Amino acid sequence: MASTAMPSPLSVTFLLFLLLLGASFYTIEAREPFACDPKDAKTKGLLFCLASLKVEDRVKDLIGRLTLQEKVKLLVNNAAAVPRLGIKGYEWWSEALHGVSNVGPGTKFGGDFPGATSFPQVITTAASFNASLWESIGRVVSDEARAMYNGGVAGLTYWSPNVNIFRDPRWGRGQETPGEDPVLVGKYAASYVRGLQGNDGNRLKVAACCKHFTAYDLDNWNGVDRYHFNAKVSKQDIVDTFDVPFKMCVKEGKVASVMCSYNQVNGVPTCADPNLLKKTVRGVWGLDGYIVSDCDSVGVYYDQQHYTSTPEEAAADAIKAGLDLDCGPFLAVHTEDAVQKGLLNEKDVNTALANTLNVQVRLGMFDGEPFKHPFGNLGPKDVCTPAHQELALESARQGIVLLKNRGPSLPLSTRRYRTVAVVGPNSNVTNAMIGNYAGVACGYTSPLQGIGRYIKTIHQQGCADVTCADDKLFGAAVNVASQANATILVVGLDQTIEAEFKDRAGLVLPGRQQELVSKVAAASKGPTILVLMSGGPIDVAFAKNDPRISAILWTGYPGQAGGAAIADILFGTYNPGGKLPMTWYPQDYLKNLPMTNMAMRSSQSTGYPGRTYRFYKGPVVYPFGYGISYTKYVYTIASAPTVISIPLDGRHARGNTTTSGKAIRVTHAKCNRLSIGVQVDVRNKGSRDGSHTLLVFSTPPAGHWVPYKQLVAFEKVQVPARAQRRVLINIHVCKYLSVVDKSGIRRIPMGLHSLHIGDTKHSVSIQEAKLGLIKS
Repeated sequence: MASTAMPSPLSVTFLLFLLLLGASFYTIEAREPFACDPKDAKTKGLLFCLASLKVEDRVKDLIGRLTLQEKVKLLVNNAAAVPRLGIKGYEWWSEALHGVSNVGPGTKFGGDFPGATSFPQVITTAASFNASLWESIGRVVSDEARAMYNGGVAGLTYWSPNVNIFRDPRWGRGQETPGEDPVLVGKYAASYVRGLQGNDGNRLKVAACCKHFTAYDLDNWNGVDRYHFNAKVSKQDIVDTFDVPFKMCVKEGKVASVMCSYNQVNGVPTCADPNLLKKTVRGVWGLDGYIVSDCDSVGVYYDQQHYTSTPEEAAADAIKAGLDLDCGPFLAVHTEDAVQKGLLNEKDVNTALANTLNVQVRLGMFDGEPFKHPFGNLGPKDVCTPAHQELALESARQGIVLLKNRGPSLPLSTRRYRTVAVVGPNSNVTNAMIGNYAGVACGYTSPLQGIGRYIKTIHQQGCADVTCADDKLFGAAVNVASQANATILVVGLDQTIEAEFKDRAGLVLPGRQQELVSKVAAASKGPTILVLMSGGPIDVAFAKNDPRISAILWTGYPGQAGGAAIADILFGTYNPGGKLPMTWYPQDYLKNLPMTNMAMRSSQSTGYPGRTYRFYKGPVVYPFGYGISYTKYVYTIASAPTVISIPLDGRHARGNTTTSGKAIRVTHAKCNRLSIGVQVDVRNKGSRDGSHTLLVFSTPPAGHWVPYKQLVAFEKVQVPARAQRRVLINIHVCKYLSVVDKSGIRRIPMGLHSLHIGDTKHSVSIQEAKLGLIKS
């Protein structure tokens, strides 16, 4: 696709002005109302159409008017129309992982809406560690989603984001996630959901969905696929790792939906497990919204997992477990028979419908004219605006990670280097930059095009594609590298290597890409810069240790403006500040490590290495949180407490129920406002302004069930050259300094907790408050 010129960098103020301008001064002809059309005399006076009534009263009234036959046809993603009540059919399935997508049938591009802003893939955006950026992206995506809904080509229910943990580096869908750390993933989830859903009280701009609940991170590996996989997970790992992002998404993000996954967890399909759905998601966490199945999950556990004997039992099990909506036809086909056979009460169907209708009412779908909605004026001019595209560019810049800079060789000087050789299978890609679950981008700037805006280029791919099956194109690539003043190699992966349904076999560059890199670097007469495009980590130890390779950048899948962002960093217009959201392991890590082993913690007796930086202490290529800059930052802890006392809530007697192994149960502590305030001075010692990510880790007191360290806070801070900024970090003790024991109970360990900020450490002693200090 031809390049679309991206706007020049804008000030934050002007960017906000453009965002407001695009959203405020355009009106379109209203789409037909979904329901409650004021021109329809037979429905306009019905109670469920009265916006002045409470949501629950409107929902109750509507359910009372439906027959069982009508109800069951509303339990599926392509919900049927109810013409006698003036209600149109609705497609629930739309996607907006990193921009409005056409993966689901609810969204169509064309006509007035040829495309939408395609932001970087989530793994890239997560590397920014910038919660305000994530929320800003959500706001833009929901603006464009509402505009497309108003134009009749999209829905209002978006089954995004993916908040599974990137547990195994081979997972093909790891690119969709915010990485391997539960707190990082949870904060991303809450921030992006807030951006999507808006902040208008109980009303929803669009309805987001956190997926896939739970312990889902295998697609198709070594003959095991997601439809048949039984994830055997300890209570400790469920509470400590897999459920954390979903809990944060529900409780902090107030998400309107949660999606259950295909796999079983400990022998029970997640979409048929009342302990997961009804008890945990809705009961303990308080979901205000609906629970939806991954597509055909109910059919999968009947047809492929053979979990029930009859389809009616499968339908009954799902609804009684707390499932409200089926992506797929199964519930529409079998629920009525399940009721008639006494396996299910119509009350259970009513409960499921109440949850889905609650969300539709909050979206304004029963309020009559769409143009009267607060976002009813959004239209084609609010999609792919200059401000939205600028934010896509800025997001890519913030997410790119500088891994190596020998010399330093970067940034490249256009005065010193007149011609650059651009080589590699990803050097001139466009669609590959947007990863999966994407839509149609507004336009693209490939790496070659972005670099070409700064300097004269000579180009050879070197490999026909990322599989790099032969060396037929190596000679031409080596030749251009020997002619140019510098060489930029753009290599890595794409969706043919890692994707939904496709887990990776290993961690090295595919095919003969490594050979291409080494031969081109040997021939280059100037510095060789390696640019990696991938969702998952790559073992590039060969390049890290090769003195002929001067610098390494990881870009993830950087979105529609990826080439421009890469060039801005290579030539110094932007100072990189991204940090890796996942560990980069050596290929040897995978020896005797099946993807099907769900254990997070290492085992000395079996030689099991453990997973993620929290539980793995072996060799790495690059660690979680790694990323360098064109400047140097130093930290000083200006103030922080050295002792924190944990008061008990007064209702629990001391003993094993409250304290175990010198750790207090979180549920027995007075947790409100119990936080550690740390003031950190961040000094930029270099000559370039920079946007810096401050990562705070904690090492709990030693214990056989605690992580080696865990992320407890992060902040993005802009620090001008040779200047200093003070950052206040608040660490909630019960949330972030707690650990989970083998029984799945979250506890606060007593003793010394070591806080790590770069090379700076600070110890905090946590102790139980004395009896006289406890207020009951």
